[in-house]
Amino acid sequence: MILLAIDSSTRALGIALYDGQQVRYELAWNSDNFHTVELAPAIQEALKRAAIKMKAVEAVGVAIGPGSYTGLRIGLAMAKGLTLNGQRALITVPTLDVVAAAQPIADKPLAAVLQAGRGRIAVAWYAAHDGHWVAQGEAELSTAQELLAAINEPTIICGELYEEERKVLARKHVNAQPVSPAWSNRRPAVLAELAWQRWQAGEVADPIGLGPVYTRSAEKLPQ
Repeated sequence: MILLAIDSSTRALGIALYDGQQVRYELAWNSDNFHTVELAPAIQEALKRAAIKMKAVEAVGVAIGPGSYTGLRIGLAMAKGLTLNGQRALITVPTLDVVAAAQPIADKPLAAVLQAGRGRIAVAWYAAHDGHWVAQGEAELSTAQELLAAINEPTIICGELYEEERKVLARKHVNAQPVSPAWSNRRPAVLAELAWQRWQAGEVADPIGLGPVYTRSAEKLPQ
């Protein structure tokens, strides 16, 4: 069984092929809003390089949001198109869960972030439980300054952060603890593993009527 993972939540895109035991292929890249023309060829190239036929793909996992309006809709449209015939399972995963899941477990809170446009970020808070990061509520729109003000204890911060935002967070360098840029990237292989776990647990989505998940007002933000 092969699962195809698709993440087009922001300008950072990614795809992966996973068989439950190995990551058969993984690609992450930044796009200057060319998701429509880049995503399908990237999937075709992934299948070619991994020597996997499309008919072997039995499930599609997709990052469902938050993220940019256009990016999320393109990725979800691709995932729905591949699963509408009922021959493949569709599994959705919150985008910020992918960011959090890649971080080592620690006895401190974690804030996962991604860019939401116009100087704003989407933030979701996590706490460690039974060896996993568990979301502590819905993702919300914020700014680096607002995030900084909300931090009153040592807190891990991971995800998409621009240089200016890292400088803001550095003002509370004892409590605000951003991880390195390399560990902040959303890994499509992590999305694939999370989607696989949901698939095996029977958490399959119905593509009919399914839409992306946005933070409040995020659907109106141009990306």
